[in-house]
Amino acid sequence: MSEIAASTVHEAYAFACMRCGYGWEQAYEIEHHVDGAGHAFVVYTADGERVPSPLSTPTCVNCDGHVVRIMRSGRVSTVQQLLRQKQADRHEEAVDEAAVPAAVLASGDAPHHWQLSDLLHPFHRR
Repeated sequence: MSEIAASTVHEAYAFACMRCGYGWEQAYEIEHHVDGAGHAFVVYTADGERVPSPLSTPTCVNCDGHVVRIMRSGRVSTVQQLLRQKQADRHEEAVDEAAVPAAVLASGDAPHHWQLSDLLHPFHRR
């Protein structure tokens, strides 16, 4: 059976596991083909290896869970960057926090430290 590559596109997706909270991003090369009988099919390649479609059966690379949210590229890296910045800020705030009165901390007026689950909350189904 001969095949003809009709077109190749590059796409990237962000993924977040709703089971363990792990987030990652992956770039894909998507080849659209037509076989000798005229039937169209698609081949996904990631990191040089043929992989199944990330849109049909996503699996968490951390816990092998199958409840995975697919988002546009950049969403996870942006959150990871924010978390790294928050961690750096937290380190700097550790010295300042000693000066914050316990009453302020108890009142909830202290700065909130975001977790990945906080940022993904709007995506959870109800």
